[in-house]
Amino acid sequence: MSTLRQQTPAIIATSLFWIVLFVAYALFGQRHPQAQPIEIIPPETPAVEDICPETVVVETPTPAPLRVYVSGAVQSAGVYRLPPDSLVVDAIEQAGGGADNADLVAINLAHPLTDGEQIYVPTLDEASAPPAPISRGGTIAGSQISDTGVPGGPVDLNTATQEELESLPGIGPAMAQRIIEGRPYQTIDDLLQVKGIGEAKLEKLRPHVIVK
Repeated sequence: MSTLRQQTPAIIATSLFWIVLFVAYALFGQRHPQAQPIEIIPPETPAVEDICPETVVVETPTPAPLRVYVSGAVQSAGVYRLPPDSLVVDAIEQAGGGADNADLVAINLAHPLTDGEQIYVPTLDEASAPPAPISRGGTIAGSQISDTGVPGGPVDLNTATQEELESLPGIGPAMAQRIIEGRPYQTIDDLLQVKGIGEAKLEKLRPHVIVK
């Protein structure tokens, strides 16, 4: 009994110690809030249009087809539609090619076409008509003519006679008549408006004609 009394203060002291320690732990836990979970937010992914700026697409208009009238010594004369950048030879092929008596050498087959152009293919008779007869005095209607039948001096397109025009290289009676019907001319290049005269024939005529 005496021993229990002697141990009672120690038991009380130990109990008080644990009570104080528990109260202190409880108070300390209330002062520090519980840790909140950390939310990790991924970086925002940029939109595609922000990375690559919008590309402006420029549409090139499709060129319109060329409309060309092919006539003369061809298999099938008429108006034909051809793609852009076509040449005279393409137009003649669309018309079935040249006729048996076509003089394809007299025209420029490599000439580029334009919309609304007329291509006239002459015949061999038109391109190589015989020269007009030469008078004893060496003149025809007042124009000097050389021994080869080509005028010695230039012929005025606005005043030349039928015979003078027929004396020009590559000009037959029908072509001479068309030249007369196409008057007046302002320049030599106006001959291109005459049916049957192309770039090649014009260059052959240029040294022998003038316009007054």
